[in-house]
Amino acid sequence: AGAETVKRAVQLDAASRFQESLVCYQEGIDLLLQVVKATTDEAKKHRYRQKISEYMTRAEDIKKHIEKEKEDGKYHKQIRIEENATGFGYEKLFQEYLTEIVSEVWVQDPYIRQIHQASRYSLYNFLRFCEMLVKGPCKVKTIHLLTSYDGGSGKSQQLSVLEEIKQSLSNYGVTLNIDFSSSIHDREIRFNNGWMIKIGRGLDYFKKPQGHFSIGYCDFDLRPCHETIVDVFHTKHTKKM
Repeated sequence: AGAETVKRAVQLDAASRFQESLVCYQEGIDLLLQVVKATTDEAKKHRYRQKISEYMTRAEDIKKHIEKEKEDGKYHKQIRIEENATGFGYEKLFQEYLTEIVSEVWVQDPYIRQIHQASRYSLYNFLRFCEMLVKGPCKVKTIHLLTSYDGGSGKSQQLSVLEEIKQSLSNYGVTLNIDFSSSIHDREIRFNNGWMIKIGRGLDYFKKPQGHFSIGYCDFDLRPCHETIVDVFHTKHTKKM
């Protein structure tokens, strides 16, 4: 297993998919270290240790390269969420970038407007995202939401729910600013520490739960997802929406 994981790391490394290759190198090294402990043949131990040393050196080089990209504003990480995959709650995607200095968040998503549409729970999803921000470790004081109006009779319900979220956030010292646009299409989330996350489906990449008392209804890590791609960027020149 260790050899296969390292082999995958080398392939990803050659394809310049450095973030993924670093994870594989780290997992592969851990597995190989376990093999060394279980090996009694000193010659084999020596060969394993040499290889592990080479992989550790390469992993450190990649780590430095990634940090340099972050500093230069050229960092880009892509995550592909497969159909029906689980384990991709908001904390999984965002927590790494919500450092203590984050105080302002911009959410652009044209579909924060449905509650009962067949596969959309966008207003609930936005509420869940806000709950994550309130829990920290960041110290968010302002959230800016740019979305579009729901059509027809759904508009009044949308406005009512957003106002309720706004009032609830104010109890935690967080201001929610809401703006509407009829022309926006792209979905992205920005933090004032320079991180920007683009999700193909926006916050609404979860599938409809099977029922109100089914596993995954409350814990988003257990909720199956729709297939989508997440792109993470860091730039010193990120403009506010």
